[in-house]
Amino acid sequence: MKQKLLKIWESRSPRDRVIIIVLAVVVGAALYLWLAQSAYRARTQLGNSLTALRAQAVRLNQDAAELERVRALPAPPASKTDLRTLVQARAEAAGLARALVRIDAPDANQVQVVFGAVAFADWLAWIASLQAEHIRLDTGRIEALTTAGMVGVTATLTRARAQ
Repeated sequence: MKQKLLKIWESRSPRDRVIIIVLAVVVGAALYLWLAQSAYRARTQLGNSLTALRAQAVRLNQDAAELERVRALPAPPASKTDLRTLVQARAEAAGLARALVRIDAPDANQVQVVFGAVAFADWLAWIASLQAEHIRLDTGRIEALTTAGMVGVTATLTRARAQ
């Protein structure tokens, strides 16, 4: 193979050899410049990404430290008020009392509520506010109503027990 290439090269005139060498140098230089430009562009993009990732890492570390601090805090004591009264007050504060059809308290740590027509987003926000009072959703049944975003809800709420 080497002999064949050498024979082809020697069969060219000196002028052709110079042209081939010049073209090879020009193509090589163009390829080198294209690769260098691509590498520089990639390096710039990676540098920008690295800055953003470092900022995210700092925020994540701060969030992790805050989470550890919050987890280390003792849990606030559960409210000692009557669970039915507390749930009723929270429903009124959230503006859901008009949709509350029934509220029953089978025992001191359990309440059953029935909402006729309530906005689903409002009901979710209300459940989230109850969790701050250590009241959790034990069971629930949600039925979509014909009005968009409105649901009928039957739920059992329980007071979270100290662990």
